Amino acid sequence: MRHARSYALVGLTALVIGAVAFAQTTVAPLEEAEPVETLPLESVDALAELAKTVPGNAQNGATLAGTCAACHGLDGKSTIPEVYPNIGGQSERYISQQLALFKSGERANAIMQPFASMLSAQDMRDVGAHFAHQATSAGIADDTEVTEGTYAGMKFYEIGEQLFRRGDFAREIPACMACHGPTGAGNPGPAYPHVGGQQSWYTARRLQEYRAGTTTARDTAHFDIMASIARQLTDEEIGALSSYMQGLHTRPDAATLAAIAKLPPPAPAPAPVEAAPEGAAPEGEAPADEAPAAAPEADVQQAA
Repeated sequence: MRHARSYALVGLTALVIGAVAFAQTTVAPLEEAEPVETLPLESVDALAELAKTVPGNAQNGATLAGTCAACHGLDGKSTIPEVYPNIGGQSERYISQQLALFKSGERANAIMQPFASMLSAQDMRDVGAHFAHQATSAGIADDTEVTEGTYAGMKFYEIGEQLFRRGDFAREIPACMACHGPTGAGNPGPAYPHVGGQQSWYTARRLQEYRAGTTTARDTAHFDIMASIARQLTDEEIGALSSYMQGLHTRPDAATLAAIAKLPPPAPAPAPVEAAPEGAAPEGEAPADEAPAAAPEADVQQAA
């Protein structure tokens, strides 16, 4: 039994390493990506199986997430940010739904499908619970000034900020934060995903997929919402939105900010010491032929 377990672990490790190697050698730049081939849907409706589950067990999910760690990290922070998305802080419901879609083939992904196929519906809830308990990520938005076109004079991320927070009434584009929240934290109820801090390339690719308007999902309710919005967006707007959301994160609460304000200021750096003239005694020391003067009383200044 011990040998069989060892062989199983070796086999699983080989599968993970193989998948990572496959991903790193087959992911093309966004502008060169080929349309993803649709995999045949399984007869079992993985989403229907989720309806029979109970809330996820994060402790069990942490064990199962060891398989995810090669790409997404145990804490949900991508191991290779240019290749894999962040999933830390994502809602349990959203993660489990996406795993079910990968398993059924409704969301076509040749790398994710084998891993999702190994999980039961309850396993998916458990994995989702684990990553939902992890800290979210935060990146940096592009503040390069735009010099041409409609948005000339604005910083690049400000184009995305405008759309995210206000939308565009004239083009019937709602504010993104209406569904995804002002900090991009999403809404776990209807399973609107957490988008703050996500890699900009990943968000841009998803928006382009929505704009293309094709999906293999059986239930297209959420897809149709996003497709109707994304089809109004230009390439520049998709890039700016993705950049803004990459830098979006939750601000510290009032208590945390107050605690930071009470911290003592850092001690000033010591003044540089000038070299003493040759033959002179170091500062603070009496010449060798003189008796030392009495030491002054200590003067200690306390930080306010």
